[in-house]
Amino acid sequence: MLTISRLAAYAGVTVRAVRHYHQIGLLPEPERDRSGYRIYDAAAVVRLIRIRSLADAGVPLARVQELLGAGPEEFAGGVQEIDKDLRAEIRRLQDTRRRLARLAAGEHLALPQSVVDYLDRLRGLGVEERYIEMERDAWIMIAAQVPHRIDAVIAKKHEELDDPDMVKLYGILDEALDWPVDDLRMVEIADLLERLMIRAVEAGEVGGDDGIDDQFVDLLDSTMVESSPGAARLLAILEERGWKGWTRIERVPADRLDTELPPS
Repeated sequence: MLTISRLAAYAGVTVRAVRHYHQIGLLPEPERDRSGYRIYDAAAVVRLIRIRSLADAGVPLARVQELLGAGPEEFAGGVQEIDKDLRAEIRRLQDTRRRLARLAAGEHLALPQSVVDYLDRLRGLGVEERYIEMERDAWIMIAAQVPHRIDAVIAKKHEELDDPDMVKLYGILDEALDWPVDDLRMVEIADLLERLMIRAVEAGEVGGDDGIDDQFVDLLDSTMVESSPGAARLLAILEERGWKGWTRIERVPADRLDTELPPS
């Protein structure tokens, strides 16, 4: 007859593991001696070794019980089923590792790959990280609002970057973050923006349903205005020329221009 410590030693497990197997029903409770101590026989050693072997092979403890009492065919089928589950779990873990690797770059936390690629293209154009961080935060909010449209929106942004004026605009906006409100170079930015807006209107790309509500557009515009001392001045110049908005650009009708705008 064996004590629990001797049983554990023969089976290559810990006493704590033996007690756990008793608790979950994998190892039947043995008889006890007059002092109340458990006493084990050879059959307990064999069963415990089988339990340990299955557990070491990756079989979940919840499945060990059924395999211990299975016949050869049932045992083989059970092992195959467990292997199938393990392969699925491996694929899930590999996918998790890939996501974690992307998260290490920071931007993948809340952005789809299309936006990350777009931001990388801006970096390739020499746009400084400070401006890219502003764009990133805006795209995080936009992607959360219209996730089904974001890839198409970004595809359009890539097309816009094929325009030299758009590339030039990004370069100037990058520098303009620290310009004072009265910096005369704001007019140059307004000229670039107006040319781009006119082309967009001519191409029928202004005024469509963008899927974003007005309150959210106001939030994005106010964020842009707060980003730079000259941003509000730039919008004012554009409004004087008949344009309204930043996130959603609109052409102000001529009959509203005189009544809505303050004297310049």
